[in-house]
Amino acid sequence: MKNSLSAVTILVAINVLLFFGSQSVDLSSSLALYFPENSHFGVWQFVSHMFMHANLPHLLFNMFALWMFGSQLEAIWGGKKFVIFYFACGIGAALIYTAINYYEFNAVYKILKETGLSGFDIQSMIDKGVYPDNILSEQQAIDLIGTYLRPMVGASGAIYGILVAYAFSFPNNKLILIFLPYPVAAKYFVPALITLDLFSGVTGFSIFGGGVAHFAHVGGAIIGFLMMMYWRKSRVEGA
Repeated sequence: MKNSLSAVTILVAINVLLFFGSQSVDLSSSLALYFPENSHFGVWQFVSHMFMHANLPHLLFNMFALWMFGSQLEAIWGGKKFVIFYFACGIGAALIYTAINYYEFNAVYKILKETGLSGFDIQSMIDKGVYPDNILSEQQAIDLIGTYLRPMVGASGAIYGILVAYAFSFPNNKLILIFLPYPVAAKYFVPALITLDLFSGVTGFSIFGGGVAHFAHVGGAIIGFLMMMYWRKSRVEGA
């Protein structure tokens, strides 16, 4: 007997169950994605962070996007291919996000080491959440302390991959942003959204507020784009 539950339905259900379960049991310390140098880090977090969300709006936004766009992709791909794509984008996004964090963290760490501070002194400063404002700017302190202490949660990296796939598959379908109530074709809407995230990640200015992992969004989009290009090339060569 064929299973009537779609992959999208199962993914949404797991996300919802874990979100409400985390309200009574602290799951973030083991399932959220921490900086690899943090003692809370575990390699499984590259997967598990996709099922954790910061708050109810965060969960609702991601699950709505997963249902709205993912369902249409699963309908043309099938559940197995969709799940592979979903996890590849989510894990790839986390790896890219972590690599960028490593680069920014080590750049600031090097500055502090060059002033004569020991590794112990720097670690103590990070643990206490303080920094020498005569040496580091506020942004540099965020790159060092914030990166080390603040974990990443959410399925947004995978969602951005899905958005890219949707733009490939349904380029002329019209989409609407909340703050831009005018329908725009997916082939224009999705690149514009990714560009906005890239701008926010580079400049630190975000219209969506603080605490957004913009480079994870961009990372998921990059993996989604590469996978779609590979699948398209494979399909053409196999024709």
